[in-house]
Amino acid sequence: MTPKFPEFPPEARVALYPGSFNPFTVGHMSVLERALPLFDHIVVAIGVNPDKPSADADCRRDLIADLVKADPRVRVITYDCLTVEVARRVGARFIIRGVRSAADFEYEQNLAAVNRDIAGIETILLYTLPAHAPVSSSMVRELERYGVNVSCYLPSPLPSPK
Repeated sequence: MTPKFPEFPPEARVALYPGSFNPFTVGHMSVLERALPLFDHIVVAIGVNPDKPSADADCRRDLIADLVKADPRVRVITYDCLTVEVARRVGARFIIRGVRSAADFEYEQNLAAVNRDIAGIETILLYTLPAHAPVSSSMVRELERYGVNVSCYLPSPLPSPK
């Protein structure tokens, strides 16, 4: 995989929003929408993780890109290396992560400390809105596998910025 990484002006406030996004849920979109006012650009980065069941990463990239196409501040890429390496390549000084529970917080706190230690990149944790707290990609995949309509867990496209 040889992804093309976007380039931004050096003074831009760029954040990386990494995840497997399999699928990209209403919770993911909510975190993205709430992070947009904080940064000039956000790169949604789809990690290819061999330990997780995954649909084709390029297909996920295309689906998410279609959802965010109205907002030029958002770019979507795939990657298969360390998240901090991708952050460096796109000039991101921040990583955005969503937190649904205390267990998520503990995991993300440790990950943030390591990313700060090895790369000097700060992590911004955004708490999931209560309505989206029970929604996870694995839950959506499980429901879909049993024929449940999961459309209420999948996001609508972003509106154009004002």
